[in-house]
Amino acid sequence: MERVKIFKGFERFWHWTQAALVIVMLITGFNIHGSYHLFTFEQAVDLHIALAWTLIGLWAFAIFWHFTTGEWRQYLPTQDKLFAVAKFYAVGIFRGEVHPYRKTQWAKHNPLQRLAYLFFKVIISPVIWVSGLLYLYYKFWPEWGLADVPLGVVALTHTAAAFAMLFFFIVHVYLALLGKKTVFTLSHVKSMITGYDEVYEEGE
Repeated sequence: MERVKIFKGFERFWHWTQAALVIVMLITGFNIHGSYHLFTFEQAVDLHIALAWTLIGLWAFAIFWHFTTGEWRQYLPTQDKLFAVAKFYAVGIFRGEVHPYRKTQWAKHNPLQRLAYLFFKVIISPVIWVSGLLYLYYKFWPEWGLADVPLGVVALTHTAAAFAMLFFFIVHVYLALLGKKTVFTLSHVKSMITGYDEVYEEGE
């Protein structure tokens, strides 16, 4: 094992900024939905829209960064040790077993994480953005040939995607707090703050 810097500066900035934006957007979104009333409806809508555009800008730059640096390869799905990792998170960790996946600098995410991130990036995010933008520009639907699309369907789709986002967030935090041998650890959180983590040397 060696301690190396595996999370670059922009990667950490992008991660924590995205997390903060998603959290506040969930809060304002469910406020708009009427689940509670931390803000007035108008305040929640204005803040939600402003944060949405900020997150879209962040995502556009993050996509550019991932493709120009080659970091997009970190998210390619694999079946190698997939079931072993799933079994570890389900029961193995509670028995004191060792994590079956060996993290390296060029393979930061285990197979289960890769699938989760792929689901987030390819399904949840596109659905929530398309439905949200359609909702925002509802008055232009007739010009776009969408006059016959029920607004309720778009609203329900956006809400369902928001719940999926919330579920992903909860699971992500839970997995981030799981250690290699212990049920609870802050090592993963620290590594995303400092950028450094203990990984296996290539070829081990």
